[in-house]
Order: sequence, then structure tokens, then C-alpha cells
Amino acid sequence: MTHAAAKDRRPPALRARDAFAVLAILLAVALLAAGAARAQGGAQAGAAPRGAIAMHGEPALPDDFDHLPYADPQARKGGRLAIGFLGAFDSLNPFNLKAGSTAQGLNGNVFEPLMTRSLDEPFTLYGLVAKSVETDPDRTYVVFRLDPDARFSDGRPITSEDVRWTFELLKTRGRPQHRAAYSLVKSASTPDAHTIRYDLGDGADRELPLTLALMPVLARHATDLDKFDDPSLAPPLGSGPYRVAEVRPGERLILKRNPDYWAKDKPARRGMYNFDEIDIQYFRDANSLFEAFAAGLLDFREETSPQRWTRAYDFPAMRDGRMKRAALPIGGPKGMEGFVFNLRRPLFDDPRLREALMLAFDFEWINANLYSGLFTRTKSFFDDSELASTGRPASEAERALLEPFPGAVRADVLEGKWAPPVTDGSGQDRANLRRALALLSEAGWRIEDGRLVKDGEPFAFEIMVKDRNQERLALNYAESLARLGVAARVRLVDEVQYQRRRQKFDFDMMIGSWLASPSPGNEQRSRWGSKSADQEASFNLAGVKSPAVDALIDAMLKARSREEFVAAVRAYDRVLLSGFYIVPLFHASQQWTAFSNALSPPAGRPAYGSPTGSATLDLWSRKASERRADGP
Repeated sequence: MTHAAAKDRRPPALRARDAFAVLAILLAVALLAAGAARAQGGAQAGAAPRGAIAMHGEPALPDDFDHLPYADPQARKGGRLAIGFLGAFDSLNPFNLKAGSTAQGLNGNVFEPLMTRSLDEPFTLYGLVAKSVETDPDRTYVVFRLDPDARFSDGRPITSEDVRWTFELLKTRGRPQHRAAYSLVKSASTPDAHTIRYDLGDGADRELPLTLALMPVLARHATDLDKFDDPSLAPPLGSGPYRVAEVRPGERLILKRNPDYWAKDKPARRGMYNFDEIDIQYFRDANSLFEAFAAGLLDFREETSPQRWTRAYDFPAMRDGRMKRAALPIGGPKGMEGFVFNLRRPLFDDPRLREALMLAFDFEWINANLYSGLFTRTKSFFDDSELASTGRPASEAERALLEPFPGAVRADVLEGKWAPPVTDGSGQDRANLRRALALLSEAGWRIEDGRLVKDGEPFAFEIMVKDRNQERLALNYAESLARLGVAARVRLVDEVQYQRRRQKFDFDMMIGSWLASPSPGNEQRSRWGSKSADQEASFNLAGVKSPAVDALIDAMLKARSREEFVAAVRAYDRVLLSGFYIVPLFHASQQWTAFSNALSPPAGRPAYGSPTGSATLDLWSRKASERRADGP
């Protein structure tokens, strides 16, 4: 008998029972360990690094894709592109709060993100600076592994420390949309020089991994932190295909293609960024911009004026074939443009008043007499798409989302029966004005001596505009408002003043524009979310603070399927429409383009967004000769 056994004086049955209990515990521990190992292995298998990530469903392109479907890998490299924009610029830093008039053409050309969007899919990103992405099914974390080839334009490698430094910089000192999105991240770590991991918490915002993937990467070694918050005209350093070669403040920006661009042969960039030089010129007057194009000083023009499109393109270069024009179909949902009420002004508190002012806008007369009948009235924030709520009753899924917010959606909007008012086009239709006066009366306003008054105060406000086209439209609208006794003054301001007043919300009414994405998400917080209403330079021009709006933005971001997502967006659309925050304007279903015959448009066009690609024609190229060719 051993010494230990000699000391154990318990009965044999008790000793056997305790031995069995110990064996059971050891077996349970072993089973738990095996289960954990299997679970960990399964999680790792399900979260393997991939070269693409989709908001919903799977990426359309295989891992070994050669190029984006609408890019031409055989496109000719070389030549120069001259384009013009209206306005001016006072900064080359598009990322800080004071960047109100940043030069166009920097994002994409000079700065580029971790991953890049395919315009053939609603929201799918493919590898660029980050060659792969990894996340779990609940999207509680995301890991990006950088391409070892990735370089800034000065040849220095891009590291995970550059990415984390950019993240922290934009999170604390970037624009409102950066601060809002990046503040949702719990922590960021860099296990090695080519890996960055973000822990995101409970995964409530399923778009956050894609938002982080779209973050630009700034060069830490070339950024002056002391001056980051100020407008700067110092040529920035990025990792994109172009470098800033020349700057004439407010007038001109010249970009030159980097012959050593690190991603020129990567699938996501093959066939793109083909011009050796991009000359971006700024014009303060719309007529001067058009005349420069007609004289052959510019290669491309996107026309926005129906009158000019129908009447002004009969000039020599167009007649002899040196230039051509084409109306190209625009894919995806059409956004919203309209006269926006600044709800920070107590004058616009009452939604009945806002609806009344919307009734005074005579689209039919304006379209026929000012725009040659070429526009369509916009009736949804996601018009011409499956995301639009108008024309269809709310589904059960939508009604469930809206149930916690009684009164947030009007009955006619809920049933899909609401639409912007229609007139007889005579300019004298009184029916809508009678409806408007009835609503104003309900809100406590009365006509006295031809003026609309309440508590002895007349109804008067200012409409801020930035160019002659906006001014003409606003003057016509002001004339219609005058029939209601409303005194609307139209004030034209220059571009710099316009941007400063817009950023500080120093206006009564202005024309706002909200581009629509086939996959709206985080950007909606900056446009309509309550927190953004008081954030300077946000896109919440109206100053909306609505629990229903906030909840539906969250619902969009939590949606796991396309069906859940569509229901959330439609419900969101109904809430915005019911608020009458804007007077909806109109849109064109085609993009009117005119361009030099020396340019070669791409054979294919993306399914979503502009048919010409970016504003600097990243899918186009220049011909080797000036011979005439077929249109796009």
C-alpha cells in the first residue's frame, strides 16, 4: 500500500465515487477544449482573407479577375486632358473641416483608398492599397492586409502605421462624416507592418468595414500636423496615379501621371487613368466656361443647362466633327435636389407651412418655359430605383420598422399615393395656391394687405444662390410665393462666400443636392442624422433632428439581407418625404456630354452612377490621331 493510499481512510465506495467525478470533470474539460478548437477553426475558415467585400451578398467578380468590367485594359496611355469647372478653390486638402473650396480632381487621382468600389455593383469593394480584407459574419472586427507593393508617390512604402495614423487623424480632426464613422471603432491595432485590425464592437453597423476600406491613406512623413486644420495650397503627397505638378490658386491645377505608379498593373486599376496630364481650369462665370469649350480650349463638358443643350451647340467645331455630343443614360437611383428649409430658423418649424410653400412651386410651367421640357419631377430621395417608396404601399417589414414612431409618416405617403403636386402648366393654376393658403391658415398665418402675416410679423426670408441658373429658378419660385403674400428675396453670392455660409448654416433657404447611392448607408448620418444637425460643415442642411430618421439609418446599417435593406431604405424615404424638409426639384435621366473627337470614350459603361466615370474621365483615353471616330 502506498503512503497516499494509507492515509485515505474513506470507504471504498466513496473513494470510487470521487474518482469517477474527477474523471468526469477531466472529460468535460477535454470536450470543451475540443469544441472551442473546432469553433475557432470554423471561425477562421469562415473569416479567411478575401480580395473583395460586398455590403450584401457576394462580390460579382472572381478572386482572379483581370480588370473591372467597364475598364479597357487596351486603352492607350498618353496625351493631355483639359477640363473646366465652375467656381474657384482655396485649398488642396479635402480632409479637414475648413476645406470648403477644395480643388477638384484630388480624390482618386492623388489620394486613393484601401479598397476601391466597383461601379457595376451596388456596394462592393475590391483590393487596392489593401490587397485583402477579413471579417466575421457579424462584422465585429475587420482586418486589412496591405499590398507589399503599395507606395506613396515619393517611393516610400505604405505601412499599417500610416493607415492607423491616418485613421486617428481623421477621427479627431477630419471632416464630420469621418469623425462620426470612425468614432464607432472600439480599437485599432497593427500586428505587423502590413496588417491593421479594427475591433468594431457588437457589429450593429454592418457597413463600417466598408467605410473603413474607403478611407484614404495619407503620408505621415509628408503631412504638417500643425497646419492640417488650415486651408493649404501645398501640393499634397498621396499614393494615386497622379501628382500635383502646378497650382495657380483659384484658377488652375495640373496633374501629371506618375510613370512609377505602383498599382498601374493591378486589376482594380488596369485600363484606367490613361492621360499623361490633366489640366483642370476654373471659371467664375458659366458663359466663360462654355465659350472656352466651344473655342477648343477644353476637351470635355458635362452640360447642365437644357437651353444651352438644345440651342447653343451649333458652333464650327461641332459642325465640322472636331467635337461631338451624346446624351448618355444614367444608371442607378436618381438623387434629390431641392430648395431646402433651414429648420434652425423658427420661421420654418411647422411642417404645414413647409408643405404649403412646396405647393407654390410650379414645375410644369418651369420645365416647359425654362428647361425645354427635358426634366422629370423628382418624387423620392432614391427615384427611379427599387429603393424609392413612392408609387408602392409600405410592406409589412416597413410598417414594423415605422411602428415605434407613430405620426412620422403620413397616411398618403405610407400607402404610396403621395406625389409632388401637378399644375396645368399655365403659370396661373390656382388650385395648389388654394391648398397652400388653407395649410397656412391652419398654421396661424393670414393675408393682410397682400402680405402673409402672423402675430403682426410678415412672412419674409432669403433664398441664397450661387450662380445665374440657380438665380433664375429661385426668382421664378419667389414670384410664385409672392402670390401667397410671402416675401422671398433672392441673393446671389460668390463661390467662397456661398461655401462658408453653407458650412455655418447661415441661410434661410438654399438649393441643396443629395446624390443617391444604390447602397445608402453611413453618409446618411451626415445628411439627415440628428447629431449632424449641429456639426459645422455637415450635409444636414435642413437641421433635421428626428428619432425616426436616426432609427431607420441604424436599420439600414444593421440589415443582413438585400430584402431587409430595401425595406429600411423605403421606410426612411417615407419619413423624409413626410417631413417636407425640401421643395423637390427635378432630374434628368440622361447625362448630357460634349467632347473633343480626339478623346476615346470607354466601350462599356458602369451600371451605377455617371456613365462617364469620374469627373476627370478616369476611364477615357486620347487617340493617337485626330481622325473622326464613332460616338460612345
